[in-house]
Amino acid sequence: MIRHARVLPVLVLAPLLLTACGSEKAGDPAPSASAAASASAPASAAGPAADPGTGELASRAQAMGVAPELVYVTEAPGFTLAQQSVGVLGDDGFSATWVDGETNALLRLAVDRGTITADTCPEQPVGDMSGEHTTCERDGSAWYRTGAGRHEYALPEEGHVVRVSAETDAVPRGVLRAAALAAHRPDAAETDRLLPSAEPAPATPVERGDLPPYGDGAPDNHVDVGG
Repeated sequence: MIRHARVLPVLVLAPLLLTACGSEKAGDPAPSASAAASASAPASAAGPAADPGTGELASRAQAMGVAPELVYVTEAPGFTLAQQSVGVLGDDGFSATWVDGETNALLRLAVDRGTITADTCPEQPVGDMSGEHTTCERDGSAWYRTGAGRHEYALPEEGHVVRVSAETDAVPRGVLRAAALAAHRPDAAETDRLLPSAEPAPATPVERGDLPPYGDGAPDNHVDVGG
């Protein structure tokens, strides 16, 4: 027996086609599930980026014998880092000195483990000058300290103290305070300028000027006539 296919009327077929296709335009690709999900999800703020200098800072500091968390850098108008001054302080602390190009005044940054309080501040000498009288004055979250012809700003941090000091007559208190408040952990570019590379410098062969270019290479001990 032959069955005849039933043909739906055009008026009934048209609504069905519109329902299946939706309201998209011809030729436009359907949105993916991930795109639809992101479009419906609320926008979220991106978290802080990781410090790009962390890995390099750690390797360079450890090569020097300095604890990476004790490495700080600062800045002051007219002062330039004295690269040869960068080194270890105590067991694993850090110190560096900046020099004023015009007056040759020195600005020293020192970071070491420990703490400083109202009770211990007078007992800690300024600029490692033991036996000298030290005065302490609270200045915000820092201590302003004077003694032995030097003055210093000491900023207590978690487990360590950041100190910026100079000779009292060479660096005004305002400059010293600004440099202390500007002290911070270095980023990648500052790390590159502040700390020497962890890779040892390649050895440069020493050329002997008295070795002849022929024979067995023994030194030329030739004596002229008359000795």
